[in-house]
This record gives sequence, structure tokens and C-alpha cells, in this order.
Amino acid sequence: MNAPAGRGRAREGEAFAALDLGTNNCRLLVGAASRGGFRIVESFSRTVRLGEGLAAHGRLAEPAMDRALEALRTCAERLARRQPRAVRAIATEACRQAENGPAFIARVRAETGLAFRIISPREEAELAVESCVPLLQGGARRVLLFDIGGGSTELAWVRLGGERPAFLGTLSLPWGVVSLAEHFGAAANTEAGFVAMQETVADRLRGFEEVHRIGQEIRQGGVRLLGTSGTVTTLAALALGLSRYSRHAVDGAVLSAGQVERALAEIRALGPAGLAQHPCIGADRAEFVLPGCAAFAAIRGVWPAPELIVADRGLREGLLMRMIREARQR
Repeated sequence: MNAPAGRGRAREGEAFAALDLGTNNCRLLVGAASRGGFRIVESFSRTVRLGEGLAAHGRLAEPAMDRALEALRTCAERLARRQPRAVRAIATEACRQAENGPAFIARVRAETGLAFRIISPREEAELAVESCVPLLQGGARRVLLFDIGGGSTELAWVRLGGERPAFLGTLSLPWGVVSLAEHFGAAANTEAGFVAMQETVADRLRGFEEVHRIGQEIRQGGVRLLGTSGTVTTLAALALGLSRYSRHAVDGAVLSAGQVERALAEIRALGPAGLAQHPCIGADRAEFVLPGCAAFAAIRGVWPAPELIVADRGLREGLLMRMIREARQR
């Protein structure tokens, strides 16, 4: 179902669609081209846990693939109704790691018509940066962007100021909210487990710091820390005191170090039952919140920036912006 990327110049209001199949979620975003980029006309997200059991067995499990296929059939039906000009579909860490990842992608195409492409960690970071560029105005020289996913965490160290952001370095860690939760099990809900998860992630970050000396750049000023993931958007919702989640309030929010620390402390004090009942979290995500917060605490521990920019956007938005830009260039 991947439509050709261009049929002449993109027209105002013309629809484009992006799909992202990750370790934990299946997401669809349809955007209509506008002067400033695009406006969202339809979105869909479902927790499918595609990477469930992957760390132990090295393969995608049948129940996980069935859940993903059910969600993708829904996406295909919505796209059939919308008839967007172009569709691009990407798969990330779960399909990269799994021995049967490529076979599953072929099965998806055969059963739904959706042609997914398994992207590299580098392209994943590039798409995240592309989606977040509009949030990076205001004099920063460099930005450290991180995306705490389900099966991995991606980081991009980027120089700003030119026509396009320049990548100085990228890092992909094999630890995300799902892989940490599965590896540490029930211990993830304990204080000792939180510290162990944080140290596991931090240990992988220190080599990147030794090469790029990002901490020194932060101390000199002109560096922004930007997070795009369910972990940081949840932290932002709590830091802003939202009674229910609001993308409008969270996307682009700038949190001080104090706000971040208070939100982390509040989440850690809730406990499993409190996390499941919180209106900005819910039962589907509760078990992954503390592993995500541990990964985030590791990032902040290595790079203690004074502020955090929060982005409720990511790969799908980056894909849409790329498609629309390419169509306009044609």
C-alpha cells in the first residue's frame, strides 16, 4: 500500500500518511500539507507489545505478531478510506533484533498490503530530529536529543545553525522500557531495581560522553536537552499538574531541573497501583513507566542540563515532514 512519493508538487490540504511499528506500539498519523508543514487529520495508536519475549528468545512471538497484525489491519482500513497521496511505513528495534523480523514484515505486506521498511538506528534518530526542529529555535548551538523507546534508546548529538541540523554523533542502546521491564522483572518496582536499571543504562552512555564531551558543552551553555518519548511526555504531564493528558500542553513544554526532579519523585512514590490508576498513565503503560524513568534518570545523571524540552512527536511526524518536503521539491 505504499503509494509513490510524488505526483507533482504537494497541494495545500493534500494528505500524507506515516506508520511506525515499534517494540511496544503501532501508530498511524495522517497529515494534510499546510504552509507550516502539516496539520493532523487522523491518528491511531495501539499497544501491541510486539517485542514481548524477544530478549529471551530472539524471535517475535506468535501472539505478539497477531496483536500487531490486528492493529495494522485497522490502519489499512483507515488508509483505504482516506486515500492519502503517499504512505510510508517503518519498523524499528523489535524487527531489527528479531530473527524472524524480515519474515514478519513480508507477512504484514501479504495480509494487509502495507509495505514496511526496517530502518537503522541512525535513520530513526534522523527522523526524530527532523520532527523536533521546530522546537529548537532560540539561540541553542547544539542539542542532545533522546528517544526512550520500547526495545532501545536512541540519542543524537546535533549541531544547529546551518540550513539543516548536522549530526555530530548518534548512539543506539539495546535498552528501552520493554527490554528493561522484562530483564529486571518485579525488581523494576523496587528502589534497588530502579538504581540498577539506571546504572545499566548510564554504563552505556559514558563512552559516548568520553568521545563527545557533551557535559563540558552543557557547562559552557548553548546546549539544549530534548526528549521525545512516552516517558518524558508522562513526566511533563505530572510536572505541569495535568488532570488528564493533553498533547497541546505537553508538546514543546520546557521544564526546569526542579520540575523534572519533582515529577520523577512523584512517579516513583506512586507504586504499581498508583501508576495504573493515574489518568495520565493507565494500566496499559504502568509497568513500563519506572523503567523509562530509570533510563531518563541515567541520561540526566550523565548530562545534567538545566532544562528539558519535551516533544510529543517523533518518527511519524518526521516521516510526514520528509514526504511533504520531497513532494514540494519535485
